[in-house]
This record gives sequence, structure tokens and C-alpha cells, in this order.
Amino acid sequence: MPPLEADAISATEAKSLFSGLERVPALLLAVSGGPDSIALMVLAARWRKSLKPKSDLRKPDLIVATVDHGLRPESKREAANVAKLARQLGLTHRTLRWTGAKPKTGLQQAARQARYGLLADAARKAGASRILTAHTLDDQAETVLIRMSRGSGITGLAAMARETRVPGSATGDIKLVRPLLDIAKARLIATLRAEGVAFADDPSNRDPRFTRARLRGLMPQLAEEGLDARRLALLARRLKRADAAIEAAVDRAHTELTADLGAPGAYHAEGFARLPAEIALRLIGRAVSSLGDEGPVELGKLEALWQALTVAQKSGTRWYRRSLAGALVTLAKGKITVERAPPRRAASLTKRRQGPAKTQAKPTKSR
Repeated sequence: MPPLEADAISATEAKSLFSGLERVPALLLAVSGGPDSIALMVLAARWRKSLKPKSDLRKPDLIVATVDHGLRPESKREAANVAKLARQLGLTHRTLRWTGAKPKTGLQQAARQARYGLLADAARKAGASRILTAHTLDDQAETVLIRMSRGSGITGLAAMARETRVPGSATGDIKLVRPLLDIAKARLIATLRAEGVAFADDPSNRDPRFTRARLRGLMPQLAEEGLDARRLALLARRLKRADAAIEAAVDRAHTELTADLGAPGAYHAEGFARLPAEIALRLIGRAVSSLGDEGPVELGKLEALWQALTVAQKSGTRWYRRSLAGALVTLAKGKITVERAPPRRAASLTKRRQGPAKTQAKPTKSR
């Protein structure tokens, strides 16, 4: 239950939430049927209605999309209820279904990936360059706690940004926007109650099998100690500010250490050794992520690589090499070079090299 003192969101405040989106031709709203996303739809419709038409600007089209994961018997009915409310608000609605077999483990992560994939496809078909989701202040706080529990660094603890690339998307053609990120869930519920709008309750949000639900259950106790959602979100904002400053320093270091080397993944080793640890970690991490073929690097593995390079340089080692995330990192001739690692030899080829060439394995039955 939200606190009784929670204020509904005014029309003026709603207008500020969607500021900057007036000139976007089409917006896709991700609406599940829960209070947060229903409030997003109601507020977006109110905002669009308040826009005054201009000769060079037409109001953005709002397309509502509901992803039916097929995990609960109520999901079909909830999607139908969202569609009904969307029509009442004068908005187009589409139901997107996650079909096929569902994994027995990692279900929430798989559902999340499927959801964003379906939303991105729907946005492209609708000509929408932005997907709006209803992540709230409470979601931001829970994300900070989850990432703390997993040992994330500064970038991870900065949590969610208001606008970012769609998770899992290889391109940045569609952006993900979170207009409600600074709004408490209680205020969204108060807004719906003031409007007399019903919403669904998803019991999986309280299912102790899931990490987020367990941490959500701890929030009242943490709030009693002063660590409420607003404080955690404030921490995320401050870390995001620090993260931006560090990234700017990494940009400068990249420019300075690659000058006159003529290769994107080559750095002067002496200058690299003088960098603050966080700058050096990010610099080498960027190169490994972009030149390797296995995507972003785990922070712990990156720290181990940096430590090894530091020890090698301090000990006067002239040559050192290590592979990480599909990249090959080499310290030699006063340079640290990062390049794509050669393909790994197949296990079968490795086995054939073991033992004398004349030795042959005995035939075995097919399995």
C-alpha cells in the first residue's frame, strides 16, 4: 500500500516528464497492465492531449504495446484490459506474444531479453524511434541494491539512465526512455486512484524465488535506517556524475597514449603505468570489448588483467601476453597492444596431437 500522503502527478508535472519528446514522430509505450505502466499510458495520453499543434510540428503518435509472456493464466486477460483502456484514451494498442519453450532456469532474464526484442521489433514496424518504459524511483533503488550484491563497479552502481540504447540491441536506432525514473511508485498509484483507473497486480513481483522481489521485501527495513528509495537513487545519480567524469578522463588518456602509434589498440606502456587504476582499467577494458569478439568484459577479470600488467611492468618484464574475452593483450617493446585473438583450436584437433601419430583409437559405438 502506498503512503496516504503520496501526491498525484499534476498536468504540469506530467508535461515536464515527457519534455524533449514533442518532436519525436512516434513513441511506443511498453504497458504490462501493472500500476506503473498503466500510469505511464494515462500520463502520456494526457501529455499528448495538452500539446498545442504547430504548423511545423504534429503531435507524436502513441502506440501501446503489451508483451504477453504466456507465463501466467491471467496475462491474456490483462493484455485485453490494457487494450480496452488504450482505446478509451484514443491510443493504438498491440499485443506481443513470447512464444516457444521457456527456460527452467534464468526465467526472468530470458523473459526480459524476449520482451525488449519484441518491443524493438514492434517499434521499428510502427516507425517509433523511442520505447517508453515505466521504471520508477523504486525500480532504480532496487537496481542499485542488486548491483551492489553482485559487486558492480561505479558504472553499474550508477544504475539506469533516463535514456539509453535498448538492452541487447546491436544498433542504436531505437532508444529506451524512462520518463518516470524520478517518480515514486506510490505517486503513480495515487494518480490512478485520483483518475479512477484500475490496474493489475502481478504476484511474481512478490515471489521470493526472484532476487528483485526479495530485495523489494527488504526496502521497508532499509528505509527505517535511512536507506530508502530516494537515498539509493541519489547515490546512483552521484555515481553517474562521477562515472561521466571518469569517462572523460579515459578519453583524454586514450588520445595521449595512442598518439603516433597508428593503431586503435596500442598504448605507450610507460604512460599506461602512470595512469590511476580506474582510468587504466577502463582504457584497457574499452579496447578488449571493441577488439575482442566476446563482448563486454567482467570487471573481476579485467582487474586481474590490469594487475598482471602492473606486476609485469614493475618487475621489468620485457614481454607478456594474455588473452581475455576474445582479445589478445601483449606487453612488448614499450607498448601494450590489444588485438583480436586467433580462433581457438577445436578440441578434436587438440586431442589428435596427443601421443604418437601412429596410435589409433579403438572404434566405439555411436551414442
